[in-house]
Amino acid sequence: MAHPAPLVAPRATLAAELKKLLGADLLAHDFAADEDSITVDRDAIAAVMIALRDNLEYQQMMEIAGVDYPDRAERFEVVYHLLSVTRNHRLRVRVSTDEATPVPTIVPVWPNAGWLEREVFDMYGVLFAGNPDLRRILTDYGFQGHPQRKDFPLTGYIELRYSEEDKRVVYEPVKLAQDFRNFDFLSPWEGADYVLPGDEKAGGTGEAPGKGAPTPMTAKEVKASDDKAKAAPPPTPKTTESTTQTGAGAKANIKAAKTSRDGAKATTAAKAKTPATEKAETAPAKPRAPRKPKTGGDA
Repeated sequence: MAHPAPLVAPRATLAAELKKLLGADLLAHDFAADEDSITVDRDAIAAVMIALRDNLEYQQMMEIAGVDYPDRAERFEVVYHLLSVTRNHRLRVRVSTDEATPVPTIVPVWPNAGWLEREVFDMYGVLFAGNPDLRRILTDYGFQGHPQRKDFPLTGYIELRYSEEDKRVVYEPVKLAQDFRNFDFLSPWEGADYVLPGDEKAGGTGEAPGKGAPTPMTAKEVKASDDKAKAAPPPTPKTTESTTQTGAGAKANIKAAKTSRDGAKATTAAKAKTPATEKAETAPAKPRAPRKPKTGGDA
């Protein structure tokens, strides 16, 4: 099956050459996707590299990578990628180790391995015996842990920020807001027991509640809300639109004016008088002053 990897010239006799050259140091040889991979003894890695360089014409060491398999007794693999310029061929060399067992350095064979071994040490914590400068190269000073281990938390242990008070970068333990602490790792399209904000508006169209990010409503509350929306509306209260429905009108007014059995008649209630009105009604009338005759004229 074709694949997008660069075309590499096949080496049909490579398996026999490796077995003859490396002997007991060769633990396994795999050929997949047109690529050769070998697993060798950890303690013999430097001698194996010299043999591959000088006898099988792998002149360049292109990369060193780490792989973490937490379920294995030796959980780490150190993978070396070699290139033969003259044969147009690539070879992957692997060794296994754990947290405490160091891997011999290959800096004397290929000096560029110094920085690459430091990267593997920084990311995975793999030790390299004989490396002249084995210290972190990608993470910051005082960094805790090794980020590419499978058991390393995605948030890390320490966060840094610039403090305006101290006028410098400060390190603090990671503190997550409550919104970012709970993860269910479920697909938002299937399996979740909550709805997206706004999906409750879809009840009028008969659609099922949607799935998505957590909302303040629990699954039970969402179901109760949907059941309430589907319930029958309350009965319409009775209204009166004509006098025949209420009994009011001219006939009712005539009956209201008739004398009742005890002889009482409907009378209008007298308006209550204020103290000022009562005082004005009981006060004696003031005598009017005589009118003065008009002066002047013919009189």
